[in-house]
Amino acid sequence: MGNQGHASESRRTIREILNTGVIGPVREVHVWASRAWGLQDAASAEKFDKPHGFYNGIQIVDRFKEEMPVPEHMSWDLWLGPAPHRPYHATYFPGPRWYRWWDFANGTMSDLGSHDNDVPYTVLDLWRPDGKGGKVLAPLTVEAVSHNVPAPHKELTPATLRAIFEYPAVGSQPALKLVWHQGDSKPPGWVEEWGGRSQVFIGEDGMLLGNGKLLPEEKFKDFKTPTATLPRSPGHYVEWVNHAKGVGPVPGSNFQYSGWTTEANHLGNVAYRTGKKLEWDYRKVRATNAPEAAPFIKRPRYRKGWDDILKS
Repeated sequence: MGNQGHASESRRTIREILNTGVIGPVREVHVWASRAWGLQDAASAEKFDKPHGFYNGIQIVDRFKEEMPVPEHMSWDLWLGPAPHRPYHATYFPGPRWYRWWDFANGTMSDLGSHDNDVPYTVLDLWRPDGKGGKVLAPLTVEAVSHNVPAPHKELTPATLRAIFEYPAVGSQPALKLVWHQGDSKPPGWVEEWGGRSQVFIGEDGMLLGNGKLLPEEKFKDFKTPTATLPRSPGHYVEWVNHAKGVGPVPGSNFQYSGWTTEANHLGNVAYRTGKKLEWDYRKVRATNAPEAAPFIKRPRYRKGWDDILKS
């Protein structure tokens, strides 16, 4: 997966700091990304979602009715893929536009979530045995709300969202509450100095920010960053090339790992769209307490021409 940060120095430094036990057991993590692209009130859109949240000066709050000619260089049918057919319109391009439509993508939760939730997934040992000799990285429950768009729109993803993932205890890692914030949702105690996109690990004895700063600062003023003990990465792209050549290990952001993290991020949106706290059965890939979540987990039907390709 294109998750370059997984190979970064900072991921390893954060884990090394946590491994010292300086903030004690971590039972809660907050991850936030201030990007506010998607459906929101007009005042917020004016402030946070220009130019991509507007078309000819009009805020994108639903499909535009007029049909536009498809550019000569584009195969609109191929671009739509298995999504239901709709007329071409410029409100779907570029990327910051198409990724806000449910038919094509899953908004910020599934875009930046894959990058930023990677931090706690990487530095905390949340993998648990699957009973078959393997390991899984799956939440027990997921719930989500948007105070800006409390009732999910049938077409558009929300700009602001807060999702809570609960993970079971594994080994020395206590049960964990991971809270994702996007848009103007922020963790308790957040101040501008924490940055618009980061993480905070909350331990029994203190907190650690994603930039390596310990809080409260006065308490940890004499703390020295530990000596590097974890293997360093030669780089995201080099990992991939080396493995392709047969001279390196499986890349850190490999398909197995990426599949689990992507599934979790999608569940944040599924919980929001169903309005329920989902109880997740990763084996059957379903929410045991919410059958109405099924259409958001797997597309109930594919557009003609794609059904035979994707049924399996």
